[in-house]
Amino acid sequence: MNLTERQQQFLDAIQKHFGTTKATRPNKLFGVSNSAKVVEGGLQLGVVNLDSAREDAEAFIFACVMKFPPEDEVYFAVLVRKDRAEFLTRLAGMKKLGANAKAGVEAGLFAGEGEEEGEGAAIKYSARNNLVPIYLARDGKLWLRNAGFWNSLNIDLTPFGPATEPDEIVVALYPPTASARRSLLAREFIGWLGSLVGRPRIHELRVWTDAAAVSIGMQRMPATIPVAEIEAAVKNAGGHYPHGEVRRYHAALNFLTHKHFVILSGLSGTGKTLLALRYARAVHAINDPKIQDPFLMVCAVRPEWTDPTGLTGYYDVLSNRYVVPPFLEALLLATAYPASPVFVVLDEMNLARVEYYLSDVLSAIETGEPLHLHSNSVPLEGSTGTSIRAELPLPQNLYITGTVNVDETTNPVSDKVLDRAIVIDMSAVDLKGFLAGLEKRDPSVAAARKACEGHLVATHGLMTEHGLGFGYRVAEEVVRYHAFAAKHLGAMPETTTDDLMVQKVLVKLRGAEKQRRLLRGLAAALTGLPRSQAFIANLTADLDEFGSFQASR
Repeated sequence: MNLTERQQQFLDAIQKHFGTTKATRPNKLFGVSNSAKVVEGGLQLGVVNLDSAREDAEAFIFACVMKFPPEDEVYFAVLVRKDRAEFLTRLAGMKKLGANAKAGVEAGLFAGEGEEEGEGAAIKYSARNNLVPIYLARDGKLWLRNAGFWNSLNIDLTPFGPATEPDEIVVALYPPTASARRSLLAREFIGWLGSLVGRPRIHELRVWTDAAAVSIGMQRMPATIPVAEIEAAVKNAGGHYPHGEVRRYHAALNFLTHKHFVILSGLSGTGKTLLALRYARAVHAINDPKIQDPFLMVCAVRPEWTDPTGLTGYYDVLSNRYVVPPFLEALLLATAYPASPVFVVLDEMNLARVEYYLSDVLSAIETGEPLHLHSNSVPLEGSTGTSIRAELPLPQNLYITGTVNVDETTNPVSDKVLDRAIVIDMSAVDLKGFLAGLEKRDPSVAAARKACEGHLVATHGLMTEHGLGFGYRVAEEVVRYHAFAAKHLGAMPETTTDDLMVQKVLVKLRGAEKQRRLLRGLAAALTGLPRSQAFIANLTADLDEFGSFQASR
């Protein structure tokens, strides 16, 4: 059987890694007989031809593969250098047992001719070592047979020695991928190997390139890309940022080489998060919305975060693993792929106190010191299968963006945080321009836009004067609801507009005497919409009786 190109690449890589020149390695390693197999109490590495193992070999290398559906494969190679004498002794002993049995010599000294006794089970041997099953037991040692197989290693193995202690195990994952979310089964298998021989003896090699997962576009830094190219890509993706937001964001992210931290602030629904996402995809030259960007992570901030564990993870004593949140996943990716920019978005970052959960990251940004993750002297197995070191520096190819809304559900951002970031306000809304762009991208909403644009623009103008404006998200949903109602419900345009004003727009109204002028203006602007008029009349009555009003109460 000839080796495939992939198998040969792995063999070349491991010999270069081990630095061996006279190592004995079987020529045919990756057939069915050399697929690894998990057995009770350990692992069968495969069946190899060791009939002519040389005594002058400086080391022995045994390579095999373990497959995990649907497509992951773990290639791994075991190096025996220090204990090669014991390994050769065992090979010679097995051949001698088999030869003696064949010649009838020493008959009766064993449980059967050419046999060794183990836990009541007779083990026969061959006079040749052309088919040698190799087992890695939970004691971390290699045990050999040259005839038959063990289905369990939970027996007394001492009669079948001497055993051999491996010096090192090298693993390589296929197919190559830019995602840290490698098949958990494959990663668990690597962790299990480490538990057998000790994690310091496990080393991972990057044998195959990530050309399919990491395109040329993903291997360029944002500062090297003309901003006009990025603006065009963001616009083609549906972004509407007429006030230079893309240029300001580009400059804020890239003006320093060691720090890339920007906060996008302002009115809800103005496309803050989408700007960060579209910018990252533009930098990575990903134009198809169906293609996932492996170097883009979104972290949804939760209000209960009071420490860094929501970002940098923690050791879970129940699973015996280090929990890897999306931020740490992005950090690991940026570390593994230094030539590629990795973007992480802290969405709604002020739902929790930013200076609490972001303190360690802010300190690492400013001082250049690594993030302290845990106190173990050896790396811990992560929940995604990756190894987590005790400390991890913030790489210079990590770009952090936080989005901030300012309302009653959020926390104020302290000066400590603001001083370490560039803050871009995105409260300005170009409603007419956005609706025109929406119709251009999707002509099917033309009638819906025409039916509701006048009331939307007028209402937005009045509410904005009082700090109660709405963003593009609300406007687009109003238009698309309008189009749906016309197509599927046969609703009259005026009725739909009236419903939407009450259900989607006017629900944001709140205030006191100062906003009486707003209510009067809205009543005039929404003439002919009876539900809206009644809604505003109720708010006005609340203002008259209580001195204030709030729509959603």
